[in-house]
Amino acid sequence: MSAETHAAGAVLVACPQCHSLVRVPEARAGEHPKCPRCKSQVLTGQPLALDVTAFAAHVERATLPVLVDFWAPWCGPCRMMAPVLDRAAAQRATALRVAKVNTDEQPELAGRFGIRSIPTLILFRAGRELARQSGAVDATGLSRWLDRALT
Repeated sequence: MSAETHAAGAVLVACPQCHSLVRVPEARAGEHPKCPRCKSQVLTGQPLALDVTAFAAHVERATLPVLVDFWAPWCGPCRMMAPVLDRAAAQRATALRVAKVNTDEQPELAGRFGIRSIPTLILFRAGRELARQSGAVDATGLSRWLDRALT
């Protein structure tokens, strides 16, 4: 988080519908903030599918941490991770965004981040990679990994 954003006690979050950046005061993140442009709820607690354009808004320009799951629909371990990531998205809705990049549909993003195996989880904050985990992980392992990476 930048000094300016932290000093203001707010995070920049991209709207899941229109991808506009919304400044959300940290103290009010749990109050279901809405996008001033399209009126959609900003922190939904659900994983968000990203393409190149949405990736730029949610990962590179926003300051809320984003956990990106690089996956493919034919991958068994990826499908096993889906409920774990759904739960993490709901439990940490005000602390981080969970997003998914289908590597079959977005090969340019997979290539850009050197994805060699799936699933691969990358945790970003303000466009910078904080941590990376390849392979399926259970809910407890994911929670521990996120807690370590975010401190």
